Amino acid sequence: MPLDSPSAVFFDFDGVIVESIAIKTAAFSSIYAPHGPDVLAAAVAHHEANEGISRLIKFRHCHKTLLGIDLDNDALDALAETYAAEVEDRVVACDGVNGATDFLARHHTRIPLFVVSGTPENELQRITDRRNLSVYFKEVRGSPASKETIVRELLDRYTLTPADSLFVGDAMADHRAAKLCGVPFIGRVAPQRKNPFPDNSRIINDMNGLGAFF
Repeated sequence: MPLDSPSAVFFDFDGVIVESIAIKTAAFSSIYAPHGPDVLAAAVAHHEANEGISRLIKFRHCHKTLLGIDLDNDALDALAETYAAEVEDRVVACDGVNGATDFLARHHTRIPLFVVSGTPENELQRITDRRNLSVYFKEVRGSPASKETIVRELLDRYTLTPADSLFVGDAMADHRAAKLCGVPFIGRVAPQRKNPFPDNSRIINDMNGLGAFF
């Protein structure tokens, strides 16, 4: 699908707006490090292969498959609170992706901009507030709803045409959500990171590259 000055943009958050991928990986590692190097390596591999997916889904999977533990809701909530306590302040303080704030400031009054993330919604909204980014977005949305569900809701609520919109993400979860919703996609691939996207995907290294489509 061609891109010609999209009429709305959906952004993933981690790795697209802020450089927080390493923070999230370190926090995930800290959960599984006490269980030994083999479990740690497998858990981190699963986490990295499923970037953009809710941490709750990944915790359930890793505990079940690697530790033989079926997490009940209370145990899952406690694990999620431990993880959130480790990451939130660090994500608030980390560097932004080059060009992201400039792009948001330049375009937010012209077209609707949205965040669609796998981070829990309340936590995500606190982070965007604390980073003074909320003013740029029509809505900041996160889990437990899936990215596909959120995008469909926003397309409907704001009467947006999927083919005229754009999803910018850094993980295959973002690519899948965009494809399922019929929204054109641009992948952000940071320097030194492996490109996870199909060969014909549009790619940018940072948010300065996004300006070419506007």
